[in-house]
Amino acid sequence: MIFILKVYSGSSLHLLVSRSTAESLRGLKEEGREEPPENIRSMESGRDTFPFPYQPYDIQEQFMQALYRALDQGKVGIFESPTGTGKSLSLICGALSWLRDYDEKKRQEAAALLQEGEAALSTSTTTSSSAEPDWITDFVQKKAERDLVSKLKEEDLKRKKREERLEMIRNNAQLKYALKRKSHEDDEAFKLLQLSKEDQAEVPGDQEDEEHIVAEYESDDDSKSKSRLLGGEDEEDDELVEEHVTKIYYCSRTHSQLAQFVHEVQKSPFSKDISLVTLGSRQNLCINEEVRRLGSIQRINDRCMEMQKNKHEKQHPEDGAKRKRGPAKSVCPFNKASALQQMRDEVLGSVYDIEQLMKVGKETHSCPYYATRLAVPPAQLVVLPYQMVLHEATRRAAGVQLKDQVVIIDEAHNLSDTLSCIHSSELNGSQLCRAHSQLTQYADRYRSRLKAKNLMYIKQILFAIERLVRVLGGKVGQNPQSQNTQTGTEMHTINNFLFKAEVDNINWFKLQRYFEKSMISRKLSGFVEKYAGSGVTLHAQNSLNKENRRTEGLLNYLKTLKSNQNSASVAQADLQESAEAEKVLSASPMMQIEGFFLALTNTNADGRVVVHREGTLSESSVKFLLLNPAVHFAEVLKECRSVIIAGGTMQPVSDFKEELLLSAGVGQERIVEFTCGHVIPPENILPIVMSSGPSGQELDFTFQSRDLPSMMDETGRILSNICNVVPGGVVCFFPSYEYLRRIICHWEASGALTRLSTKKKIFQEPKKANLVEQVLSEFSRCIQRSAQESSGLTGALLFSVVGGKMSEGINFSDDLGRCVVMVGMPYPNIKSPELQEKMSYLNKHLPHSHGRSPGQALVENLCMKAVNQSIGRAIRHRGDYSAIVLCDRRYSRPATLSKLPAWIRSRTSTHATFGPAFASLRKFFVEKKQQQVFLNGS
Repeated sequence: MIFILKVYSGSSLHLLVSRSTAESLRGLKEEGREEPPENIRSMESGRDTFPFPYQPYDIQEQFMQALYRALDQGKVGIFESPTGTGKSLSLICGALSWLRDYDEKKRQEAAALLQEGEAALSTSTTTSSSAEPDWITDFVQKKAERDLVSKLKEEDLKRKKREERLEMIRNNAQLKYALKRKSHEDDEAFKLLQLSKEDQAEVPGDQEDEEHIVAEYESDDDSKSKSRLLGGEDEEDDELVEEHVTKIYYCSRTHSQLAQFVHEVQKSPFSKDISLVTLGSRQNLCINEEVRRLGSIQRINDRCMEMQKNKHEKQHPEDGAKRKRGPAKSVCPFNKASALQQMRDEVLGSVYDIEQLMKVGKETHSCPYYATRLAVPPAQLVVLPYQMVLHEATRRAAGVQLKDQVVIIDEAHNLSDTLSCIHSSELNGSQLCRAHSQLTQYADRYRSRLKAKNLMYIKQILFAIERLVRVLGGKVGQNPQSQNTQTGTEMHTINNFLFKAEVDNINWFKLQRYFEKSMISRKLSGFVEKYAGSGVTLHAQNSLNKENRRTEGLLNYLKTLKSNQNSASVAQADLQESAEAEKVLSASPMMQIEGFFLALTNTNADGRVVVHREGTLSESSVKFLLLNPAVHFAEVLKECRSVIIAGGTMQPVSDFKEELLLSAGVGQERIVEFTCGHVIPPENILPIVMSSGPSGQELDFTFQSRDLPSMMDETGRILSNICNVVPGGVVCFFPSYEYLRRIICHWEASGALTRLSTKKKIFQEPKKANLVEQVLSEFSRCIQRSAQESSGLTGALLFSVVGGKMSEGINFSDDLGRCVVMVGMPYPNIKSPELQEKMSYLNKHLPHSHGRSPGQALVENLCMKAVNQSIGRAIRHRGDYSAIVLCDRRYSRPATLSKLPAWIRSRTSTHATFGPAFASLRKFFVEKKQQQVFLNGS
């Protein structure tokens, strides 16, 4: 938006143009010139009250005020609010209050500046001075003034039209679209659906292979290719594209967390007047059953993109001469401009989560995936997963524009790891060999129909894959499971790896552009699925037609990967052992290879390539490790007006600041931190550091001493004593699955496990994710039964693992987690080559502080982050209470205690001997039992 600012200098009037009114107003104030009106400056002091569905806690008000100031001042904020303190509602009400005030402020500024501009025009026509410029300069100045005033009027008119349209949508949506659905449901959409089915029912013929062939590659045809990648919107859709308004992007890790956030918005005071859109993947939002039943997200994406391409081609008949050879190609009946516009308006008029979007899409016969993307520009709040914001290509494809917008990243305790994982890539020998075989078969089959430039790039890809296999000590064209390699791990810089692999002469940037524009990975995937799909035997496939015999080598190769034997001795019966294995083998790994090639375009200092040989080529791997996640986060920080990093447990925050913010060029003055306490009374939590056990054995769970029989026996005695006094559930976390296995084996042999089982029923965290719900349900039922019965058992004991399936996202509230025990400190494997390289990188690029190197700080922070996530599973609401027992003398160190969340740290007591620690634990639960009896009696 362009604004006019009035500045008096002598007798001459000048008009200044600025992209940011706030910056210009601040500039005027600093120079001692005219200050903005009081109503424009009113927001600078923050806000005292916020709309809230109930009377907020003090810490919620403090949270919202701090958030409001951070957004208003364009800060990068690190906000910590423990789970159970209403963090989501505080984020919603604080951020949307700021957005509402900000929009009102901009309206007032625009009106004031427009008035000033018009007054300036009228004044300049009636006043003159001997010092005025000549008539040419005067004419140019007046024309500029008129143009700027016209621009302001145009922007004001656009804003009013946008607000009027949203108001009309909210007031009339139900009646308008009910009538529209009634008149068109059996007509237009139904006919399109039938037409699509007829198209797909036609006899395929050999011309179906047209969809697998890479189009003629023209490297300078950027705009056309980009349009198709974004979904193939054509001229008919152009009218749906709008200018982006100021908005807030809220992102979290999972769709369930996003749905929970949307439900909180629906309960908030802003639910009636906020324009919210939820973004998701095609797998989550597609309503075309013929596409959904394809199952895998890759196949769904490929089919959807192909249907968008068909739509684009059908609407360009002048290019149709080449496309009339085969049968008519199907398009999606749910992707029509009028239907998308209808659903877009429906989405903007109400607050919907993903399940509700699916329902609306089916009612309006429109695609939720594309309709939500069309709704992004006018939306005020966009809810989306991490990857759509943190990954540039995904962000671009989703139509997300961050310029001068606000981004809130919730559940951000693993943000650094998330960024590293998104931009890292790993390939094993089986994937490389399979991709080489598939692409060779593809090139052989369509050689006569591929243009010269396509063949040139395909040969480059094949050459690069072959060299990667050689680096791993193998050869292409042979079974990778039967190729032995020397074991060992090597770490290379990107440049050294390229030289070692002898691919330093390849232009990886050009190759990446070819991947992006030609969509060769998608084409190859479709080719492989057609000729190596599940349930199609070699003989049946060969009998289709003579041409299909060219794929025999591909099918043979895919099937030999299922056996450890030599390919010549594989029997047909062995090839059909597992439908799941068949599905995995039939998938194309070219997408992963494309990601690895993209990773090689990173700056040499920002990443490393790990070559890991594991005996056989199939188990060996080459991995790109991103060492500097800030390089990808920097663009988000640079583009956005403000970025808020929020979570229930953000401690320790030093790695956020050093690794992600300061390294990305954010100044210390732009960073703000906010940490609030818990809503529970201080007496409802008892954190204890135990330095020794009942027999006086010092608790030292370092790698050298944790396997000692005396240490394991002491741990069993501690748990036995805890189970004697703690009612309900006890959750005990161990550093790793391997240590949990060893200590349980020792307890079984010594009888300690049997003694524990007489006090509480024992459960153990399963390694398989699909069994977690079952174990948790049985754990919960056992605790409920023991509370109702008068048997000897007083609840249940759950053995879990730090960083496992129950250390994040699981709520052990109330009786499920009356005590959380942390055995030892879960330090990461310091001998890991990846961790050592990361430490070395940080030591080289970050400053030392408090006598500790950045590498040492990284290890300690990783440990304490894992601890904080685990012990935060217990206290989940205001009335909850729990004890936290930290079993290791190292927890008593001040540097370690300082990394605990503030609301836990302030209540933590350390005990050198077991007696006083156990006495405080017993007293805590006796008092809670007495309080419960008193409340029940009253």
